[in-house]
Amino acid sequence: MSLTVKAYAKINLWLDITGRRADGYHTLNTVMRRVDLYDEIDIVPAPGAGCVIGCDDPAVPLDGRNIAYKAWKLFCELSGRQSGAEIMIHKHIPLEAGLGGSSTDGAAVLLGLNELAGRPFTAEKLAEESVKLGADVPFCVLGGTAECTGVGEIMRPISCADFAAVIVKPDFSCSTAAAYAAYDKAPTPGRPGFADYCRNIADSAEAAASGLYNVFEVLYGDPRIEEIRHELIAAGASGACMTGSGSAVFGIFPTLAEAGNALTKIDHEIKFAVNAL
Repeated sequence: MSLTVKAYAKINLWLDITGRRADGYHTLNTVMRRVDLYDEIDIVPAPGAGCVIGCDDPAVPLDGRNIAYKAWKLFCELSGRQSGAEIMIHKHIPLEAGLGGSSTDGAAVLLGLNELAGRPFTAEKLAEESVKLGADVPFCVLGGTAECTGVGEIMRPISCADFAAVIVKPDFSCSTAAAYAAYDKAPTPGRPGFADYCRNIADSAEAAASGLYNVFEVLYGDPRIEEIRHELIAAGASGACMTGSGSAVFGIFPTLAEAGNALTKIDHEIKFAVNAL
């Protein structure tokens, strides 16, 4: 029996750095939401006790560095069984975009292996264990909309109004390491209003759009990001913001039809109109 699992992307409606721990990790306030853009992960049980990774994007490593491999290894540890698998990743989520493309692939492998094994673990248990793979992986396991703190792994599900989005991935990437280094050298003050934003986004798409914030936009200070934000707003978005550590930028629209219409006005090669889930 084989299985194909959808690995959904995420966007950050709010992302702020709140401090730096003694171990060097940074603490965050963030709101993440799943969107209808996804990779497809084919999982095929295989004889033996190894895992073979494949991917249609040559930029993705196929060895032990791949998060899908790490997720397979973690599931074997959790289940106490070293079951062989062949995993093929069909990439649709752009790399180095801040859309969780790696984290969500790891989450999908955990969920798929759990399904093939007869669901020995709840999604909540997989989310709890998946933080070993990365701070965003627990959210990608559970999806929805969540207020996330700590290093991003402490989650509280919250309500958010329906909306659609246009996502633009420009032809450049951003240096997360450089941004964190800039923060460590001159920490930005925490953004007030996080609790209010988490509460207000249940009311309307406009409330979600009006409070969008990403501290990395401040830390990068990249005028190209600002240009994309203005382009999205000029195309009708009620708010626009970079997601994660970039470089993708999204704009919020009331409906998918309006997002699709705006997409035709956006002059970038990699772009998507999606529903928030």
